[in-house]
Amino acid sequence: MSAHRQTFTVRWSDCDANGHMANTAYSTLGIETRIGYLRSRGWTFADFQESRFGPVITREEIDYLREVRLGEEVTIDFTMQGLSSDEARFKMAHDLVRADGKAVARIVLVGGWMDLTRRKLAPPPPKLAAIIRELPRSGDWVVLPDAGQAQRPARS
Repeated sequence: MSAHRQTFTVRWSDCDANGHMANTAYSTLGIETRIGYLRSRGWTFADFQESRFGPVITREEIDYLREVRLGEEVTIDFTMQGLSSDEARFKMAHDLVRADGKAVARIVLVGGWMDLTRRKLAPPPPKLAAIIRELPRSGDWVVLPDAGQAQRPARS
């Protein structure tokens, strides 16, 4: 399966005083891409509420490569870089590319699925787990520790 991609046009509210896309806008567009992927596969916000599960991001790194300005289009992909065998922990990545084909940023996230009743990391509901398994894996795939194991900081 090919990577999930979404294209966005940089809005006025996405820009900072320097005239380019603000750092927080990169994270926001990454979130929109992840939620868009889940929604396209039939997992909605109502499903999160009903299942009492939600994503928890424990680490986010962004490498900024080039400026993006107001009105430019940015395409963001979504791939998996790692997963624990119990599927409770994940490592995900987004590559952002301008319409001219130039890479502008890379976002790497580490996190897990939280059981909101127990307030602990836990394997996601079966439907959500199946959707996550459908994501294409990156070439630098890693197996992460299960939720019950001590977690070492993930390396990018």
